[in-house]
Amino acid sequence: MMWGYGQGMGWTWLWGLLLLIGIAVLVILAVRLFGGGVGRGHDNSAMAKSRARQILDERFAAGELTADQLRVLGDGP
Repeated sequence: MMWGYGQGMGWTWLWGLLLLIGIAVLVILAVRLFGGGVGRGHDNSAMAKSRARQILDERFAAGELTADQLRVLGDGP
């Protein structure tokens, strides 16, 4: 029975809605990927640098690096 909608017309609105949601998600991801994010008040390279410094400090504290090696890699303790 076709119920007056033709073949498959009852679910067409769902596919349109899913398409619009998919496009919106892709636009948001593209803006975040290529624009560096929305509403972020800091530089991503600064975060990466501070994370790298944190790793060096942890390795120095664990005894994996000496003070001389730490000075060569960056500012010493």
